Amino acid sequence: MSDLSEKPRILLVDDKPENIDILAELLSGEYQILVALNGQKALELAAKENSPDIILLDVLMPEMDGYEVCRRLKEDENTREIPVIFVTAMNDVDDETKGFELGAVDFITKPLSPGIVRARVKTQLALKEARDRIEIFSDKLSRYVSPQIKKSIFEGDQDASIGSSRKQLTVFFSDIVGFTSMTDTLEPEDLTLLLNSYLDRMARIALKHSGTVDKFIGDAVLVFFGDPETQGIKQDALSCVEMALDMQMAIDELKADWVRQGIVSDFFVRMGITTGYCTVGNFGSEARMDYTIVGNQVNLASRLESNTAPGCIMIAEETHVLVRDKIECKAKDPIHAKGFEHPVPVFQVVGPRSILTEDLRIEDSRSGFSISLDPDGINEEDRRDILERLRAAIASLH
Repeated sequence: MSDLSEKPRILLVDDKPENIDILAELLSGEYQILVALNGQKALELAAKENSPDIILLDVLMPEMDGYEVCRRLKEDENTREIPVIFVTAMNDVDDETKGFELGAVDFITKPLSPGIVRARVKTQLALKEARDRIEIFSDKLSRYVSPQIKKSIFEGDQDASIGSSRKQLTVFFSDIVGFTSMTDTLEPEDLTLLLNSYLDRMARIALKHSGTVDKFIGDAVLVFFGDPETQGIKQDALSCVEMALDMQMAIDELKADWVRQGIVSDFFVRMGITTGYCTVGNFGSEARMDYTIVGNQVNLASRLESNTAPGCIMIAEETHVLVRDKIECKAKDPIHAKGFEHPVPVFQVVGPRSILTEDLRIEDSRSGFSISLDPDGINEEDRRDILERLRAAIASLH
């Protein structure tokens, strides 16, 4: 809607100037008046950045009638929210029904009653302002909850009350290596830029892969797959691992951006993923609750993250079973995780099988590019440095 300090804008659409004059005289004191003498001009004015707040539209016009104008307005995502009131001499029930089916909000018949015209315009503008305020509030609210939870609540699938259920989920946990010492060495402004740009990029990637961002815990990120929407246990696990791989690639791109802004810092992120049953739902009080997950799988994802090498992704055996046909992994020594009685079998993610071959050796040379790679011949001490160099090279190509 127009700025509250301005008068609302009303677009009057009629092929007869005398009809426009009548409506303009009724409304010009309270509103800004825009005029279109045909359907095409109406569509052009509605599509402009300074679009009308409401449209009063005649039905019987040559070339393009009001019904067609309304249909096109509602098909365009940039104009579909503009309320349309038909103003016409047509007063048959079928005419009104057709208008409402096309998306009009009201139907005023001629001859016009000044009081009715003003009252109905005022009512529809008030309703539009209320809808706009709700949309603004909804947009602000969505920044505090994941888009999936917001959608579930607004569509009525999720109730805002205390309650939980058991579901098989895939859980992701990540943490920036040495973040505490980083806070001591970076200027507050640089630290804020670095952290916010990192968390924003991670959240966008999680959403792209349909992950539910549970929370940010300082520099840590907790994401789960399988609730409130699921693609099936196997695909949820695969989406989670693919998300983690995308995140690692994005981190290298971010590091290149930070260097260009004068922020130089060793920045590595560890990631842990596991699959299993969790309790998910609303926890807290009736006055303040949080939609989150609890259970051993959340703790295990955190333990996996803390036990993997910087810049690497470690997954539990349950996740490996679900993704091993699509994701190349390397078995690592079982870890002794706090809170777990037996050693936990773990695997380090290498990459998608679709871009790997049984012989992982690469030999290639061309103008501006040369590589000789034998992964099996690289020792663990050199692996991290080589990974960083390759990621930096990929980021520079982007």
